[in-house]
Amino acid sequence: MISVLKRFLIGRPLKSHELGEQKLNKTKALAILSSDALSSVAYGPEQILIVLITVSSAAFWYSIPIAVGVLILLTALILSYRQIIFAYPHGGGAYVVSKSNLGVNPGLVAGGSLLVDYILTVSVSVSAGTDAITSAFPTLHQYNVGIAIAFVIFITLLNLRGVTESASILAYPVYLFVVALFILIGVGLYHIVTGGVSPQLHTPLGTPVAGLSLFILLKAFASGSSALTGVEAISNAIPNFKDPAPKNAAKTLMAMGALLAVLFSGIVFLAYYYGISPNAEVTVVSQIAEETFGRNFMYFFIQGTTALILILAANTGYSAFPLLAVNLAKDKFIPRMFLIRGDRLGYSNGIIILGIASIILILAFKAETESLIPLYAIGVFLPFTLSQSGMMVKWLREKPQGWVPKFIINTTGALISLVVTLMFLITKFSQVWSILIFLPIIVYLFHRIRKHYDAVGDQLRLTTCEPLMPIEGNVLIVPVAGMTNVVANSINYAKSLSQDQIIAVYVSFERDDEKNFEEKWKKWQPDVRLVTLHSHYRSIINPLTKFVDIIEHKASEANYRVTVIIPQFIPKKGWHNILHNQSSLLIRAYLLFRRNVIITTVPYHLKK
Repeated sequence: MISVLKRFLIGRPLKSHELGEQKLNKTKALAILSSDALSSVAYGPEQILIVLITVSSAAFWYSIPIAVGVLILLTALILSYRQIIFAYPHGGGAYVVSKSNLGVNPGLVAGGSLLVDYILTVSVSVSAGTDAITSAFPTLHQYNVGIAIAFVIFITLLNLRGVTESASILAYPVYLFVVALFILIGVGLYHIVTGGVSPQLHTPLGTPVAGLSLFILLKAFASGSSALTGVEAISNAIPNFKDPAPKNAAKTLMAMGALLAVLFSGIVFLAYYYGISPNAEVTVVSQIAEETFGRNFMYFFIQGTTALILILAANTGYSAFPLLAVNLAKDKFIPRMFLIRGDRLGYSNGIIILGIASIILILAFKAETESLIPLYAIGVFLPFTLSQSGMMVKWLREKPQGWVPKFIINTTGALISLVVTLMFLITKFSQVWSILIFLPIIVYLFHRIRKHYDAVGDQLRLTTCEPLMPIEGNVLIVPVAGMTNVVANSINYAKSLSQDQIIAVYVSFERDDEKNFEEKWKKWQPDVRLVTLHSHYRSIINPLTKFVDIIEHKASEANYRVTVIIPQFIPKKGWHNILHNQSSLLIRAYLLFRRNVIITTVPYHLKK
């Protein structure tokens, strides 16, 4: 039943040689890896205006030079990540660059920041899209959490089905959103050129504004830079591209940068020219669409595609998180289970963990994750700063031909990213202070996991492990609860291993039962020694484990090993297990950590 349900939800298993068919072409990759960055157009320009309105609406003209600053940063990031793609073609992005050039700890800070950021990407994006839907249908508002969780489960299942299948489905809404915004910007500019929009709606460029400080402008710039979240995803996901992967990834990155630049600058300009003010009830994009088209089909088309892109922005996290986790797992900083490919050749453990973590976050914040957006942004700009700095060190150290322009690009990106990171820390400290606590904890956990793997490797390596003591013989202990086919099966197995060193152990709660059992055993298995243990507190485990410890201590002195053979019957149907007390599982669990005790389970399968 479970297998049938699994096949229905995620499809048939794929053979390993089919991995090449699961690679992405540039069209699909652009859709699923750019959805986070492109969706930020829906709120990035608005973040600039929210800061400027604290001075006055006359300051809105500053959104134009601020947008130019954001585009300069975008250009530096795109060119830098293009260099990273060719320098580190196996993916990993900021983590690999920082670790290779700045050291292990900066790399772990970048990797830890991005892991958390991808979880935030999913929860914030899905919650924002849910808000857009429930705003259109207010009666659904009370179901925000449930709707958001349903979307997370849907996207998780879609990604478990494989990269290409999820890309085939999710590409349409992303491109519809791009088309919708191009139409919006094109028609808006046409109205402006033809005089359909009054120039009185906005203050002219260069108008003096009282009370405006450099601090406010930097804060607005930092807030607007939130539109650049997700730019790094392509460099993390290079292994998902068809060959030649680095070249295809670089072309996709350039296309994403061009689209993001056009859409962002277009929305900022229309918002300025239309004199749009930020409104808690209505988004900036919604106001522009209403001014341009009125409340007709196009308005609702733009709103609908915006809601979809906000939800599907979560898919960028599902594309990048598992591959970043693979790089960390290869370096033994997180569990090795993240290296395992699932039935559909995707890194399913990473996908499932990301989905679960996102659901926990949505439940914790009741799908109201607006307060997490600054944390979400700083989680990206910190790795931006580290990766740019890492590339600067790389160029200075290696000095390949033509390195100076590359160094200038990375230096520009590093400085601007650092300014944005510091501005978020200063202006949004009450919302981002937690990063100063959880990042050191994450890095500490990474080191503890690596230390464990190193210790295990040292102990398992033949050249360094302790010399093995010779084993002279084996003492077989068989716990028995009665005289049944299950016990007979285990005794026969024990006899196949040894005829002399078999001890059957019976734990009794009543003295009369003990004597009766001993008499019956002598008739049934006269050649197998029986030891009866009386339990004063009706516990099987305690007397048995003490007995095993005594035998183990004596056996170790003679270089003998103790093997406990546990009889266990297996019901025909799985649900029958709940009708039995599972004593064999408890005994195995208690004895498993005894250093010199070997545990063997002998199953007896029931037919009815």
